[in-house]
Amino acid sequence: MNLALLISPEVLAAVARSSTPLLLLGAGGLICHRAGVFNVALEGLLLLGCFTAVAASACTGSAVLGAAAAAVAGAAAAGVFAFGTITRFGHPLILGSAVNLLVAGATTFALEAVFGVRGTYQSPDLARLPHWFSGAAAVPGIGPVLAALTPLGLLALAAVPLTHLMLHRTIAGTRLRGVGENPDAARSLGVRPDGYRFAALVLSGILGGLAGAELALGAVALFTENMSAGRGWIIVLALLLTAGRAGPLLLALACYAYTQALGFRLQTVGLPMQVSDAAPYLATLALMVWLGVRPRRVRGQNQDEQKRFSFGGRGG
Repeated sequence: MNLALLISPEVLAAVARSSTPLLLLGAGGLICHRAGVFNVALEGLLLLGCFTAVAASACTGSAVLGAAAAAVAGAAAAGVFAFGTITRFGHPLILGSAVNLLVAGATTFALEAVFGVRGTYQSPDLARLPHWFSGAAAVPGIGPVLAALTPLGLLALAAVPLTHLMLHRTIAGTRLRGVGENPDAARSLGVRPDGYRFAALVLSGILGGLAGAELALGAVALFTENMSAGRGWIIVLALLLTAGRAGPLLLALACYAYTQALGFRLQTVGLPMQVSDAAPYLATLALMVWLGVRPRRVRGQNQDEQKRFSFGGRGG
């Protein structure tokens, strides 16, 4: 295989487009994980953001308002999920799965009810997010990557590193990690675990909504049923197998984005579509399994985390 094809400007630009929603959604999932909340509703939050962004953009003619509406919708859905798991002590796996199923069904119904179509809605008048650096496309090397970035792409590039700094370099981040690691000790110091967990879920909803807006209004402007395509589940699995560490999480998301972009590119030289569609999931799963084979000390920590997460809001 030609090495130039593996790192061609087209592939790198596609990686930039593919990684933006993953990084935004991953940052929200990382915050929830460190707060001790097992947020399996990421898939639903992403899909809800996709539909809301397209619907609001179609109604207002503004992609910016579409992204803002997606963030609000994500925050509202995450707030309902937080109320059920934290305030009412519901099981996060059950309620999170319910959110995913409800959003999948509701967006399919709303697609026909609002736009009168099934499967996919696409219109030439649908506003897309701006590309501030589109003029840099002719610059060799990094030019196509910059041209592929939207404002949300710039936010995504900083999202995970800033989340890591917030968790380890700020008072609020330290308290949030304390809530996730030992809620009883945090409560003895005057910290309210439920409040931090609720805020973490709402923030993940905002980031999930923005991730959906990028997916639906970034490189393209359309909505397709179930267009989240398992990205939320990939992040949930990555968080579990990487023990919520930002570095390995970034590596897993980069692997998914790169193999997805490369698969699309290889279709032009004869790679079967079925192989290119499966490649991102297989490659990311293999990487995460490898990351999950760690020393016994870390595996023991993961078991403790799984026990802690399994009780949802009752721990705090």
